[in-house]
Amino acid sequence: MSPAGFLSRSRTVAAPTWSRWLVPPAALSVHLAIGQAYAWSVFKPPLESALGLSGTQSALPFQLGIVMLGLSAAFGGTLVERNGPRWAMFVSMTCFSSGFLLSALGVATRQYWLVVLGYGFVGGIGLGIGYISPVSTLIKWFPDRPGMATGIAIMGFGGGALIASPWSAQMLDSFGTSTTGIATTFLVHGVVYAVFMSMGVLLVRVPPDGWTPKGWQPPAVAARPLITTADVSASNAIRTPQFYFLWVVLCCNVTAGIGILEKAAPMIRDFFSGTATPVAVGAAAGFVALLSLANMTGRFVWSSTSDLIGRKNMYRVYLGVGALLYLAIALLGDNSKPLFIVCALGILSFYGGGFATVPAYLKDLFGTYQVGAIHGRLLTAWSTAGVLGPLIINAIADSQKAAGRSGPDLYTTSLFIMIGLLAVGFLANELIRPVHDRYHERRAAPVAEKGQVR
Repeated sequence: MSPAGFLSRSRTVAAPTWSRWLVPPAALSVHLAIGQAYAWSVFKPPLESALGLSGTQSALPFQLGIVMLGLSAAFGGTLVERNGPRWAMFVSMTCFSSGFLLSALGVATRQYWLVVLGYGFVGGIGLGIGYISPVSTLIKWFPDRPGMATGIAIMGFGGGALIASPWSAQMLDSFGTSTTGIATTFLVHGVVYAVFMSMGVLLVRVPPDGWTPKGWQPPAVAARPLITTADVSASNAIRTPQFYFLWVVLCCNVTAGIGILEKAAPMIRDFFSGTATPVAVGAAAGFVALLSLANMTGRFVWSSTSDLIGRKNMYRVYLGVGALLYLAIALLGDNSKPLFIVCALGILSFYGGGFATVPAYLKDLFGTYQVGAIHGRLLTAWSTAGVLGPLIINAIADSQKAAGRSGPDLYTTSLFIMIGLLAVGFLANELIRPVHDRYHERRAAPVAEKGQVR
């Protein structure tokens, strides 16, 4: 059943004078908020100390949140297409903020399972629905620059930690790192993010039927061999080898980045703990913010570059050069703090760029018909990576610590595993070919949902 009233798709169809450039800010208001997930590592040490948790246990809310992101995006993608972006942003706001409030209650009562349930399960649903809420709409508003358009919005998700990391650290300094201080910090997050995300709910619009940018002509297929002029439904897309190759590409790229991102603050401290210039807690939080900046910038810069060089070439850079940067950290990272930081920033820029480029890759392969629903299903790769990445980094680090090792030795094995994963992703990207026409919609003009652009 479709929503009625203010949240319905019919109430979000733009007037003829509406500027499409108002839609990216609406998407950003949601993505900047849910991008807080990337600042979870700031909460790990206080939670471990206050509740007596291991590194693996303190990663559980983040891991479950990413799992639920992928699952809710996969199962909710069709609903988002049907009900429209305003409904989706409202659902995201409600779940994401409620997750923080439940987490605050869990910490205050020392019931860690409530933190896992709140931040991970309920908040994770908000992550998934919020993440895909503007994607299809942006691609329809910007068929001339799909990589740039999705990059603008999705860079907000990568940049969320740029705001949340120092903000959270400052609140923990002010309120304290006891259970009361952490609970108060979670409470403030829940309230402030609800207000901020409501801006997107109020501002978002979908284009009228048949709308296209003035003077725009679709690109010649011969110039971009992977671009289709036909449409593929979500049910047919998941039957194609291209979908699964791209699933592997995304999963490998995300796994290789998300493990380090989730462990970023303690990782840089461990790498240089035995040197003459150890990294302080505040500097580690600053490092998380820098990674967020690279993540955010890469989402816009590299996805915009993909409009010029093509998606396949862009992923060759993400996966191939990314593997070389990991190798540099594994072999030389503890010798030079600038080298470690530069390599990490490069990896996270590719990690973010991969997220922002994949909706345009899907549009090239499958058309715009149900690209939002297809994108939602593809994000199950993120769910898988959300478990694998932190599990590999944390489990190996915990086992190495139990064996008496310290410093970079906690992470060397994990880094080489990540290099292997990027190599697998590189091979999968090479195997992607144009979608066979037997998967195309067999009608000349597929029927669109009301308010959708065909």
